[in-house]
Amino acid sequence: MAEHAHDTPESLPVTSSVPVDLPEKQETLARDVLTALEHEGIPYAVAGAFALLEHTGICRTTKDLDLFLTAANWSGALSYLENHGFECQVCDPVWLAKVHRGNFFVDLITGMSNAAISVEASWIRNARPASVLGVETRVLAPEELLVSKLFVTRRERFDGADIAHIIYGTQGKLDWGRILHLIGEHWEMLLWSLILFRYVYPAKSDYVPALIWQELLGRFTKRISEPDRQAKFRGSLIDDNMFALDLDVEYSISCRRLLRLQQSYGDVMDRNASGGASV
Repeated sequence: MAEHAHDTPESLPVTSSVPVDLPEKQETLARDVLTALEHEGIPYAVAGAFALLEHTGICRTTKDLDLFLTAANWSGALSYLENHGFECQVCDPVWLAKVHRGNFFVDLITGMSNAAISVEASWIRNARPASVLGVETRVLAPEELLVSKLFVTRRERFDGADIAHIIYGTQGKLDWGRILHLIGEHWEMLLWSLILFRYVYPAKSDYVPALIWQELLGRFTKRISEPDRQAKFRGSLIDDNMFALDLDVEYSISCRRLLRLQQSYGDVMDRNASGGASV
């Protein structure tokens, strides 16, 4: 069995209790972006591997730094960074921009790629003080970090283990009411993650309050016993590539994306017209 220890592709993240050192140029870029945003007072929170480390003590190999901002602050952050010598690119007006320096980058994120969940101002307000790469800043609270990972469910990337580690690392001492509020209609995604947690850590299922189990399983039982024959297809929210065959039949992610595009694309186009970040 030991021979399989080297079979993990280098592109896949690996978790460890041993701190992972970033390449020097990557770390310098990340520190410079954090310092710039702090200097300007632009509201944001660190997410991804650095927030996971803060709440669980788990180190994961990472190629970048994830910063969460509201859509309202996203364009201003990009403009400020560009005006201070950073190369910025809007990769997807719905949710993602990158700050480049050579082959290294920092992600500026406003929500999930499927547009099901967006970063709200409360996410930034609830962020916890932390030191990241020597910069005094804030990381997402564990509740928002958990929610941010619910739809990372693609064939090539699945964050279910991160969610399990967040629950385990916090011993379930989370604001579960807030989590339910943030996920809204997507509560089944939380139930899926909790069942995975229960399977992975069967002795720790009480880390999830009994009332949460009862609430979610009650909803689930009701939906099964009273199926809605008009309910829309949602596979594309999970992975639009793997469920591409189904898109012409019922439901496409494009409706949600278009709604978000209407809210954000105008700002991006205005910035392009004035020589802003490329798309």
